[in-house]
Amino acid sequence: MSSYKNMISALLTKNMRYDGRSLVDYRQIKIEPNPIPHANGSARVQIGKTDVLVGVKFDVDTPFPDTPDEGILITNAELCPIASPDFEPGPPGPEAVELARVVDRGIRESGCIDFSSLCIKPKEKVWVIFIDIYPINDDGNLFDAAALGAVAALSLARFPKYDESTETVQFKEITNQKLKLKDFPILTTFAKLDKYLFVDYDKKEEQAMDARLSIATLSNGLYTAMQKGGDGTFSREEVLNLIDLAKIKGEELRSILKKEIGKGG
Repeated sequence: MSSYKNMISALLTKNMRYDGRSLVDYRQIKIEPNPIPHANGSARVQIGKTDVLVGVKFDVDTPFPDTPDEGILITNAELCPIASPDFEPGPPGPEAVELARVVDRGIRESGCIDFSSLCIKPKEKVWVIFIDIYPINDDGNLFDAAALGAVAALSLARFPKYDESTETVQFKEITNQKLKLKDFPILTTFAKLDKYLFVDYDKKEEQAMDARLSIATLSNGLYTAMQKGGDGTFSREEVLNLIDLAKIKGEELRSILKKEIGKGG
């Protein structure tokens, strides 16, 4: 591992990366709309060799007591050994929990979902949105791939029929009603190695980096969520610079997202 770190560090001093990208370039991004037939909405996102499936399902349940007239968002991630030899079978570990929380927070704090519109009957019935994240191959930066897939799947999702007379969901009857998103929150994750900052780390860079910082931004330039990982630190100036860069990269990813989901919407 030290040989990789030394190589990556040496290239960074020349503003280069071993795969030919600059410090601010993403790997190639591909988005496949609705690859999962039985989900209410789904997306497959590939960033380089990192490959993630995200599915969205709707159900109806009792609202939380502190938000009696608002719907519910639940995000889960499952890191299976098929995606990486570092993942083990069993209950979600800290990495899976963090991945789900970062994706959830970027969406929830953006305000892109009007949770009050998901209320069927206050205090009794609301729509619940389940986001399930399944990495197929982990070659670094699962955060951005999973977040992009979640927003794509949400934007494509259609509600099943709700029978008010029986207060049940007819899961096999899909309506034309779509979940309306006010914006597309985009997560951009940066790595730090020594004094160098770069976007969209692959697996070798992930194993070598000192720290990472994920920033969620909206189309109006606001940032709505942030999550740091790793033992390294970021200075105030570095964080402010990365927020500005996250807005720029967010617009690039948002443009790709809009183009690709239009093919499956």
